[in-house]
Amino acid sequence: MKRFLISVITFIAVLFFLGAGGMAFFIYKKYMPSNELADQNEWFGTVGDRVAILLDNQLEEDHKARFIDGEVYLPIDWVNEVLNEKFYWDSTEKVLVYTLPDEIIYADASARGSSGKPLLVEQDDQVWLLAGLVLNYTDVRMERFTDGDIKRIFVDTCWDSVPMAEVKKAGKLRVKGGIKSEILTDVEEKEALQILETMENWTKVRTETGYIGYIQNKIIEQKADHHYVSNFQTPQYTSISLGEPVCLVWHQVFSQEANRALEQMMAQVKGVNVIAPTWFMLTDNDGNYECLADQSYVKKAHDMGLQVWGVVDNFNKGENVKSEILFSRTTVRQRLIDSLVKDVKAYEMDGINLDIESIKAEAGPHYVQFIRELSVSCRKEGIILSVDNTVPAGYSAFYNREEQGRVADYVIIMAYDEHHAGGDAGSVASLGYVKKGIEDTLEMVPKEKFINGIPFYTRVWKEEDGKVTPTSMGIAAAKKWVEEKGIILEWDEELGQYYGELQEGSIRYQIWMEEEQSISRKMDLIWENRLAGVACWKLGFETQELWNIVKPKEAAY
Repeated sequence: MKRFLISVITFIAVLFFLGAGGMAFFIYKKYMPSNELADQNEWFGTVGDRVAILLDNQLEEDHKARFIDGEVYLPIDWVNEVLNEKFYWDSTEKVLVYTLPDEIIYADASARGSSGKPLLVEQDDQVWLLAGLVLNYTDVRMERFTDGDIKRIFVDTCWDSVPMAEVKKAGKLRVKGGIKSEILTDVEEKEALQILETMENWTKVRTETGYIGYIQNKIIEQKADHHYVSNFQTPQYTSISLGEPVCLVWHQVFSQEANRALEQMMAQVKGVNVIAPTWFMLTDNDGNYECLADQSYVKKAHDMGLQVWGVVDNFNKGENVKSEILFSRTTVRQRLIDSLVKDVKAYEMDGINLDIESIKAEAGPHYVQFIRELSVSCRKEGIILSVDNTVPAGYSAFYNREEQGRVADYVIIMAYDEHHAGGDAGSVASLGYVKKGIEDTLEMVPKEKFINGIPFYTRVWKEEDGKVTPTSMGIAAAKKWVEEKGIILEWDEELGQYYGELQEGSIRYQIWMEEEQSISRKMDLIWENRLAGVACWKLGFETQELWNIVKPKEAAY
């Protein structure tokens, strides 16, 4: 019996100690900090010569830099997208182009920086820019950590004050806030930390040694904010202004004979101070164009008190023009620019008006680079540069109206063709369409550079057997057509224009009429928003009465 009791007591004791041990182990596992180290390669996503990029303290998961010959190189696509869009790579002629307000800088694979290392490297179907080169032309801070195996570069675009802390005693920096999280690195006593986010028990910090993670609040002490100061000097783009509200009319010219009709066409015109004849018609992908410029036309215009801005287009003679090819070659762009500037000066014109339409998205960066480079020559020669655009839309964002607003003197929005051939019947330029176009453009272009285009035409829509066919008519001709057809027009307040329709047998006609009252509503929008002026398409389509409406209001400028 005694042995039995001893056995029972022993068994109970063993169970007790096992339970206590298990409990102790459970408590230990739950409350004791983890000593497991994070895989830094995995955390930073670095393999081989790849360098992690941390942009404003956020790891760029899909983009890596490279460590080449002891230097960090950044991918140009990433640089253009998030830091500085002005680094332009000509993949055909293998040249890097950077455009400043008054000069254009070129570099190829042979170009070296102050360190003697290449400014750019072309590898793996990608162009890599020396980080120092990007820093020289961009308002950012960079901090590189390249001594160890885990190479990384911090790029900061913000110049706000940064809250700081100091480590009171050595500790661990963890991947997440919690003692069970993996350890990224050790932090030393007195080490300075940037505070990124403060929580109840943990703080997200950036260390002096180039890590971002979480540290316990109890081992850090908050210090005074650090104030960063930028020494970067942002390039200043000077612009040429007409000095008064612009009232421009486009003059469509297809022959020298049309040039001789200037005086006749301008006889009843009032208030216009700029005429833009369609004189430069691109003909191929090598920068050649047909020129209809006329010296006597310019003199007559000047005698009338008009400036002359020669129009450059890609559609009147552009059957063989592919903008994605034409504007993609640096030597071709420069040849075209030199030729245009030479002609503008020779014929004593005052400006250039670019009207490059319906280009592909892939041509966008090349066309914008052409505008940048052309602006340099125009600025030097005192030539006004204006650029025509459709109203802003997602599908045409690659025209980069914001950059145009920086480098060009004027950005013209052609606020018409809301409904056009191949689409549904409707207004050419309803009031809501124009209003939204103005609002969207003002988010990208300063009002003092923004000229809004208005239509001196409308469309008659003919529907027969389910097929809709539009016919464009100038306002004067449309008024005559409506009168001859006996169409009764009714005012639509929402659209800001008259509407009329007619049924002739199986044919139905519709017209959303542009005339004095609808144009007046558009002009009100222009002056209410204090825009730089108005542009009218086109000379010869108007009624005489319209010139009493479109002329600039001096008080609006």
